[in-house]
Amino acid sequence: MANIIFQIDGGIGKSVMATAVCEAIKKQYPQDTLIVITGYPEVFLCNPHVDKCLNHANLQYFYKDYIDGKDVKAFLHNPYLESNFIMRKEHLLKTWCEMFNIEYNDEQPKLYLTDREINFYAKQFTSDKPIFALQTNGGGGNQPIKYSWARDIPNNVVEEVIKEYSKEYNILHIRREDQIGFQNTIPVQADFRALVVLIKLSKKRLFMDSFAQHTSKALDLSSVVLWIANTPTQFGYNTHKNIEAREENATPELRHSIFSKYNIGGDLLEFPYEKEEDIFNVDEVLEALKTI
Repeated sequence: MANIIFQIDGGIGKSVMATAVCEAIKKQYPQDTLIVITGYPEVFLCNPHVDKCLNHANLQYFYKDYIDGKDVKAFLHNPYLESNFIMRKEHLLKTWCEMFNIEYNDEQPKLYLTDREINFYAKQFTSDKPIFALQTNGGGGNQPIKYSWARDIPNNVVEEVIKEYSKEYNILHIRREDQIGFQNTIPVQADFRALVVLIKLSKKRLFMDSFAQHTSKALDLSSVVLWIANTPTQFGYNTHKNIEAREENATPELRHSIFSKYNIGGDLLEFPYEKEEDIFNVDEVLEALKTI
């Protein structure tokens, strides 16, 4: 029996995606011990495919405990540097599995909650109206540019959605304190497991490409997801109503681009539209929300 060491770099959404890779690994190596290293071990709690999950920040004695004298399979590479990912040939999950020679059979992200968790966290989100879960902005903390045109939902779209739904729904806006807020929404800052319960309780969902859309898929809930620089063919799911940005109408300055066309943080020089309002058709977003 070998120790399989699976390291995940990147944000919490990537760790949610990685739950699908864990399932594929365990199917191929059911007798081996799967050890996950991540910045977000809370994603893997109660996951039946993961034998042990460790935080990047706490790996003392790791070599002694898990490598020295052991049979080891090391799955440590970053799929973002693979040719098929850079060339946008297939979904990230397929690239991720196949670079480790793991057979990919359309495994999808999954999260596992206990009934006690659901009951406990649900009390934080009691609501007199149906819940509309909204995530408009992504990325790590303390970003110099608060709104990334390449990733985040444009203000004109958010404001029209709020205008349309704020009377019928309580719009719970998943955001950090350092992220953009909107009137007629309820800001929510909570730990990851609580946010999973919030998404589970919600009746409508509008997200961009960040952890919430991966979490929604992991709960098998359909959401409207807006895409700009990234694409649903690489990061998305058929469960969702995926809306891609309109055709570009300005020439971007790409002198800083390396392995991807656009910096997901929203480089100011790379903006490929004449104005922010050109990115999405607001009516298309509103129509899609009616269908979920």
